[in-house]
Amino acid sequence: MHTVTTPVHTKTRKLTTLGGFAAIACVLMMTVRIPVVLFLSYEPKDVIIVIAGFIFGPLAVLALSLVVSFVEMLTISNTGPIGLLMNVISTCAFAYTASFIYKRRKTLSGAVMGLVCGVVLSTAAMMLWNYIIMPVYMGVPREAVVGMLLPVLLPFNLVKGGLNATLTLLLYKPLIKALRAARLIPESEAGPASTKAGRLGVYLVLGLVLISCVLAVLALQGII
Repeated sequence: MHTVTTPVHTKTRKLTTLGGFAAIACVLMMTVRIPVVLFLSYEPKDVIIVIAGFIFGPLAVLALSLVVSFVEMLTISNTGPIGLLMNVISTCAFAYTASFIYKRRKTLSGAVMGLVCGVVLSTAAMMLWNYIIMPVYMGVPREAVVGMLLPVLLPFNLVKGGLNATLTLLLYKPLIKALRAARLIPESEAGPASTKAGRLGVYLVLGLVLISCVLAVLALQGII
């Protein structure tokens, strides 16, 4: 006898799987933190979030990045809402970009292309936002931050993104097989978010880009 999967069961299964991804990302965020330079450290939570995005679509990335960053703010972070904002921007720039491209080209080359674009965009976004936020948050001259962009922030974010991309490619297939074996996702792999939800995600990302540009102009003019 074949088991009929109703829409309610499918939604419940999806929420359960996303909850598992969120839990794993939170555990990694709290337990695997490798100091790199100054106040910067590496933790692989974005690997779990981008894999969830590959399976369920870009909107899953937005949800998980908010949940995991909020948990980080309440537990181990001492940077408050600013840290939450920076974490969400970094994760979405990388994982949303990668899953958005993979959603439209579900091949290995599509995954690689998405991950590479995610690394580039997240690196650029974090350099821009550190340029905007660090003088305000740390109380240091903007010139000091400019002096850190190329020798510190650029290589750190490139290395971080490269590690996340590599680990994603290594872990994606084994994790998919395990989830299928547990019947948490179908054999065809769970589809991406609906068209309406996808448009919402695009609008949010475009809004973030617009805000980034406005703040960058204000910073360059010395207004902030």
